[in-house]
Amino acid sequence: MRKVVAMVALAMAILPAMAQQVKYSIKGVCPADAKKVYVSDRVSGASVDSMAVAEGKFSFEGNYEKDALLVVKSDISKWLVVFFNDGTPVDINLNTNELKGSAQNQSLNYYDRQNDSLTMKMSGIQNQLLAIYNDKSLSDEQKEAQLKAKVGELQPEATKLTAAVKELMDKMLKESQNTLVPAAFVNDLYSLYGMDKFKELLAANPPYANHPALADVKAYIAQEEMKMKIVGRKFTDLEEADTDGNLHKLSEYVGRGQWVLIDFWASWCGPCRAEMPNVVENYGKYHERGFNIVGLSFDQNKDAWLKAIEELKMPWVHLSDLKGWKTVAAEVYGINAIPASLLVDPDGVIVARDLRGDALGAKLQEIFGE
Repeated sequence: MRKVVAMVALAMAILPAMAQQVKYSIKGVCPADAKKVYVSDRVSGASVDSMAVAEGKFSFEGNYEKDALLVVKSDISKWLVVFFNDGTPVDINLNTNELKGSAQNQSLNYYDRQNDSLTMKMSGIQNQLLAIYNDKSLSDEQKEAQLKAKVGELQPEATKLTAAVKELMDKMLKESQNTLVPAAFVNDLYSLYGMDKFKELLAANPPYANHPALADVKAYIAQEEMKMKIVGRKFTDLEEADTDGNLHKLSEYVGRGQWVLIDFWASWCGPCRAEMPNVVENYGKYHERGFNIVGLSFDQNKDAWLKAIEELKMPWVHLSDLKGWKTVAAEVYGINAIPASLLVDPDGVIVARDLRGDALGAKLQEIFGE
């Protein structure tokens, strides 16, 4: 009797897992000189299927996880066609990035093609700036001048494109709220709307809310919320070396009667360097009134670190263990992106984090007055 019960229990455990597998049926066309077509899971990266092709035609059948976001591509075509494995056959054209299938997948394909068009235009703008940045024939001063001029020239078009992407995503959400389609655009949505708005989107538990494609962003949000809880707590001590190689504890500078900005940065971090003039300006304005800064670098190359400190004219204390992203500072404070910062009061209590741009000056003005 026990064996029968055990077998029934095992069957009951297996059946739900089996029910999550649905048949996929994919056919289509690709470039005539393509040699192979691949099917993969966009979220996990797992290979699902592949086949050698001839004369630009392909056809697949098999079983895979229900509603998985799958990608079809050839070895040479520039397009990747994505669809949800919802059990409805799909007909794919890898030459034009077009798909025929369920209403859900056709909607996904429409918005994907529209988004690709806007993204390629935005990439064209970025490539123009990169061409100047990577031009070794230009001095740093010439690069700075040309980049400034080019940004001014391209900014109206970039603003227009950003607005177009926002309009497209707004439309997609309105029309596809009760489908899985938004899950395919999770990174675009988070980037456009930010954490609070993104959380609002998920609050009503729409069909896409629990799709695996959202796992990374949801984990990131959870991590960010945990980091926000650090506000109101005492700072955590750590030890790193200064620019001369001498070890110092953070507690030598923090919690000793001054307001201190713990600034997480690196010489190779473009946004960090862009923000630094603002930090320098506020340091100069408020240092004599009790404001200090401790820079914790995510550098690995000491020469680059020291050069950046000199170039950016950063006259405050600098510490680093030169371990890049494996630095103790990242571990202790859960830093996974820079620039980042913590503002600590004279008693060592963290009162704010990630104050940048006007927000830093406004907070310091609130503390010290004009």
